[in-house]
Amino acid sequence: MAVNILVVDDSLPMRSVIIKNIKASGYGNANFFQAENGKVALSLLENEWIDIVLTDYNMPDMNGLELICRIKSDEELSRLPVIVITTEGSQEKIEEFLNKGAADYIKKPFSPEDIREKLIKILGESYGEESDDEQSDDDLDF
Repeated sequence: MAVNILVVDDSLPMRSVIIKNIKASGYGNANFFQAENGKVALSLLENEWIDIVLTDYNMPDMNGLELICRIKSDEELSRLPVIVITTEGSQEKIEEFLNKGAADYIKKPFSPEDIREKLIKILGESYGEESDDEQSDDDLDF
């Protein structure tokens, strides 16, 4: 089953690294959406079905914490899981992310395994790579 993932980071190269790591972690069949800050992400969330958001903390215009607060205060979006990917390592900041509604966090630098662990924890394994049960029509013999 394909999953729609929104990656929010003000750095295009970092968004590319995050997407590459998500694909390497077994989510190659995901649909990716990108935003350079929280304001753009909120605009995108108005028009697209998103299953999970991965956001940086430090961004101009609207940072990741502000984005989480806006998502969690919106009745339609409040169920949306958000993972913060950040260089912030203080326990206080991590607790603040979680207290404001983040589902989890990933500390930079990260590996595909770090991302896979968090995505499976939040989405479940059914969102990973296609299983043998999900064959294309070409594979079916009638």
